[in-house]
Amino acid sequence: MKTKKEIESDNSGRRAFLKKSGIAVLGTSLAYPVGAFGVSPASKDAVLKVGLIGCGGRGTGAAAQALQADPNVVLSAMGDVFEDRLETARTELLKVLPEKIKVDPENRFIGFDAYQKVIASDVDVVILTTPPAFRPDHLTEAVNAGKHVFCEKPVAVDAPGVHKVLEAAKIAKAKELSVVSGFCFRHDTANKAIFGRVLDGAIGDIRAITTFRHGGEAWYKDRQPDWTQMTYEMRNWYYYNWLSGDFIVEQAVHSLDMMSWAMGDVMPIKATGHGGRQVRTDKKYGNIFDHFSVEFEYPNGAKGYHFTRQQADTSHQNSVEAFGTEGSAIVNIGRQYDITGKNKWSFEGERNNMFQTEHDVLFAAIRSGSPINDGVSMANSTLLAIWGRMVGYTGQTITLEEAFNSQESLGPKTEEYDWDLVWETPPIAMPGKTKLI
Repeated sequence: MKTKKEIESDNSGRRAFLKKSGIAVLGTSLAYPVGAFGVSPASKDAVLKVGLIGCGGRGTGAAAQALQADPNVVLSAMGDVFEDRLETARTELLKVLPEKIKVDPENRFIGFDAYQKVIASDVDVVILTTPPAFRPDHLTEAVNAGKHVFCEKPVAVDAPGVHKVLEAAKIAKAKELSVVSGFCFRHDTANKAIFGRVLDGAIGDIRAITTFRHGGEAWYKDRQPDWTQMTYEMRNWYYYNWLSGDFIVEQAVHSLDMMSWAMGDVMPIKATGHGGRQVRTDKKYGNIFDHFSVEFEYPNGAKGYHFTRQQADTSHQNSVEAFGTEGSAIVNIGRQYDITGKNKWSFEGERNNMFQTEHDVLFAAIRSGSPINDGVSMANSTLLAIWGRMVGYTGQTITLEEAFNSQESLGPKTEEYDWDLVWETPPIAMPGKTKLI
């Protein structure tokens, strides 16, 4: 039996992935093996070129998984605002997949316009793994250029960004491009089994659902003497809501995505709740909160409750529990997948690497010519998290229409980015004083 710490480590995502197991061990226990969609021999012979945009730990892991999702895939272009991140990622990938790293010096792009250069290069697929603020414009540029996309979650930090993503998803659909999101829990075999049963009525009509994402403090990078304010904030993007959306958007959005999945991807009609900053009192933590609690109300009267916190030395929990008219579904990530009541059931099947599977699905879809488009669901789940942040920041009850039509844009326009830009960071929100825009 694994300890709680070991279980949480197993499910901690791509940041731990490189340190924990090494890239080379990926690709085992695939839920969707290459060829599952009837790939023709001719299409198997064509080499698919991948461009990586955003070369941190998350991007490095995603690139490795993409390269292992199909036998004829190479990495041919890389882009990041920081040269050291690009070179570190390239070095790590070369250690384990040297035959698939074909990134010539002229295809290593540095700067705020690096994404445009990667997309303009001769790539077929782009991986979008920069901080979330950049995702809407990067996705738009990619689909306009006719590229297939792996788009890490969340896909925006504000409602105007969500609108951009929805428009990009329409363009992708019209062009028959695949867009697969980084909402990886939807590719986990245990989750697919239990949520599939819930959607088939195993617990009857859901009357309430809870999601918890409780954990400790996140990473932080000390300021260096030669850093401008923009450099400092970009290096610590997690702590600035104009870059990350706040932690409810950047991390806890996974829980909200699972809540939405269990509810059939029907959007709630209103939300209320609270949030605050009890522990993150040091200015180094930017302007994000350290806890949120939000109640969502659905059209049929069902309630969804989301609780999340990031506070050191507190208990950890990553769970979803749905309460229906004929039973309950209990998910403790990595440990328990049970249905109680009339249709009692427990998951006993084989587990997969959900991070790998999402790339297997993407490349199988590309090979088969049967596009996958996660655009609407990834936009809606991201909006749920942005909506929760709005509720926590303002202390007000907010409707879906108000959240979706919010005009608040947290960061500068893409063309304004510059290392000497001093962006007026939004002040720390004060419920009751901060207004919904």
